[in-house]
Amino acid sequence: MEALKISDYRSCSLPDTLIVQRILSGEKELFEILLRRYNQRLFRAVRSYLKDSDDIEDAMQETYLHAYEKLYQFKGSAAFSTWLVRIGINEALLRVRKLKKSQALYKEGEGSALENNIQLPDSKQMNPEKQAINSEIRLLIEQAIDQLPEKYRAVYVLKEVEGMENSEIALCLGLSDSNIKVRLHRAKNLLKEALYKRSADTSIFEFGNSRCDRLVAYVMERI
Repeated sequence: MEALKISDYRSCSLPDTLIVQRILSGEKELFEILLRRYNQRLFRAVRSYLKDSDDIEDAMQETYLHAYEKLYQFKGSAAFSTWLVRIGINEALLRVRKLKKSQALYKEGEGSALENNIQLPDSKQMNPEKQAINSEIRLLIEQAIDQLPEKYRAVYVLKEVEGMENSEIALCLGLSDSNIKVRLHRAKNLLKEALYKRSADTSIFEFGNSRCDRLVAYVMERI
């Protein structure tokens, strides 16, 4: 396969299953295509459980490394993105459990542990006024979603922000289709109508280009 430029990875039309086959055949450099293709989706899935920027990136890195090590187990019965997100969610939940144990030892620091330090993505070129308004709206939406209980937040982000099908979400979370529908309905009811109407903006919880490049470089050096 001819070498690809960084800008070509997202537009590469090779199907995931073929890329996986070629990676398993020795072309491990093609793993970068999958990283760049699904960094955004994986980030939003992990971000549904973790808030700290460093924790999120660490979880994503470990997810990709685990996925690469177990790539031979991917059989194509589900979409690669679904398989990857499920690994990511398991990694995130593992960190959540560790964090809860740590917080139990430091009850006095409860306030600081619950701060919402949301790192905004790299901004697109726009006039300062529009950029400020856009950032404020997105921050309000992100904070409203963050206030949802975890089990509703994950379903809402994967469905309404990332646009995944109910069947995919069910596989990722290990739930039935009916449970997904119930949790999604509950999540919508918990959000105020005004914020819910604005939350269709898929620019929220973006994994900025500079962070994407840094994570890709780290993973590709490790495999």
